[in-house]
Amino acid sequence: MEATENKKRPGTRQTFAVAPGVWGVKTIFVNLYLVSEPDGSWVLIDAGVYGSAAKIKRAVEEVFGPYSRPKAILLTHGHFDHIGSAKVLAAEWGVPIYAHQLEMPYLTGRSSYPPPDPSVGGGGMAYISFLYPKKPINISDYTELLPEDGTVPGLPDWRWLHTPGHTAGHVSFFRESDRVLIAGDAFITRDGESMLAVMTQKREVHGPPQYYTSDWAAAHHSVEKLAALNPNIAATGHGLPMRGQELQWQLDELVKNFWTEAVPTHGRYVNEPAITDELGVISVPPATESPVPTVLAAAGLVAAAGLTYWALTHRNGKHEYRARKYKAGERPFSHNRPAKGMPPTIDPEHDDPQIHTNNYP
Repeated sequence: MEATENKKRPGTRQTFAVAPGVWGVKTIFVNLYLVSEPDGSWVLIDAGVYGSAAKIKRAVEEVFGPYSRPKAILLTHGHFDHIGSAKVLAAEWGVPIYAHQLEMPYLTGRSSYPPPDPSVGGGGMAYISFLYPKKPINISDYTELLPEDGTVPGLPDWRWLHTPGHTAGHVSFFRESDRVLIAGDAFITRDGESMLAVMTQKREVHGPPQYYTSDWAAAHHSVEKLAALNPNIAATGHGLPMRGQELQWQLDELVKNFWTEAVPTHGRYVNEPAITDELGVISVPPATESPVPTVLAAAGLVAAAGLTYWALTHRNGKHEYRARKYKAGERPFSHNRPAKGMPPTIDPEHDDPQIHTNNYP
């Protein structure tokens, strides 16, 4: 009933069209994607902010009908705004969550990401980045490794590409037949630092969000790799889809001017990247002093910060989901669990300052 009503009233639609078989869903300020196959099966790419499971399920019902569930959840990376509802949905749907090997420490409670840098970008989204959830989550009961051969579980016509820089294990997804690209945050299609841009959604190609990118050399190479695909349509983690010649021209310009246009002039990771491996963070450069005092930033953005923080950290307490236990042979794809021998899982609610992967300011 709700899906039918949404179709009748465009103003209530949960999704936006991207390409044949691809729909986007915006949760607060970040996008996720529903991608289908001709046989009617589908996958979810990314899972939005915390508390967005209900909206995602309404979007699923709008596109695929009630009681539909995906074959898998795929992650471009594990930042808080891309994995907020992953655990809830994986538990309810009984499906695996696929990610790159280098993302696993942050998805299994073993390491926090390199910390954000609120000193870069000069916009509201950057200034309040110190408020964003930064501790690791633990979805190890559901995580699977993306196949090493570049194939995409549930999407035989797509391939995944390793596009690090924003995070070490960031990936993008590409459909060769019509050159559709789901780029995550490897690059985005609005100003990543501006809170005004979140509201206006002006379409223009930008580098990855500056306050959360910890390896700029790798980020540059990743944009080069994606531009070389000559995508016809690009759907990103932030901003509306772009297409055609305007997309390719702006991508080429981003590649050419990356170090003057995308990379901040100062900042924690500008001259030295964070060092990470398959176990998590090894070291990060020292924090830089923000050009805007924290007190001033908080005073100027108190309303926006409060609302954003509530939206990003508020968990829907009205619905609890019980994990569906897998039976032998029941998983929809071959079992490809992360390698053994990693450090013991920490409690994701409490960073231990004695653990090297969490011992940084």
